[in-house]
Amino acid sequence: MSYFAAAVVRVEGGWSAAEVNLRGATDVDEVADRLRDVAPDAEVSLLFVEADDAYLVLLRLDEGEDLRVFGSDSAYAEESRLGALLVGDLKTSVTDLDDVDEPPSTAVGGGDEESGQQPVVDPEADPVGEADILADLGISAQRLLKLCAHEGMLPADVTAEVCQVLGCADEVEELREV
Repeated sequence: MSYFAAAVVRVEGGWSAAEVNLRGATDVDEVADRLRDVAPDAEVSLLFVEADDAYLVLLRLDEGEDLRVFGSDSAYAEESRLGALLVGDLKTSVTDLDDVDEPPSTAVGGGDEESGQQPVVDPEADPVGEADILADLGISAQRLLKLCAHEGMLPADVTAEVCQVLGCADEVEELREV
């Protein structure tokens, strides 16, 4: 199974990005250590892990502490060792966030009346973890779930959309070009 792992860190001067090698990691805490090592003094550290154009995992550290994780589909834990390491321990399914409020202007697919026609998440997927992982950065739980479930959206597309909102899309795109 192939993957792309990009750390995006916010320090005083703005956002920067670096690719992270996850080979040989033995548990999610070691992955968090590798994220922490990118910028030990970062206010916010995010790790986007995209696997086989099918799965997206987000990890977040605030000031190097309090690891939070979101996975687009719990099936990733069954598909690979890395998936098991990142999302295997997550038990919180986030498929029923219908009541989460989101302004119509930020919803994928338009306003509330349109979004009512599509399920919040892909019926085939079982997102797990903390869907509100980016809420304070401008991406609500509802929006993240809709991005992950949007037909035709690959994990790289979701990462690009999130990074566009955060203001670090160019930094992550540069990593892809290397």
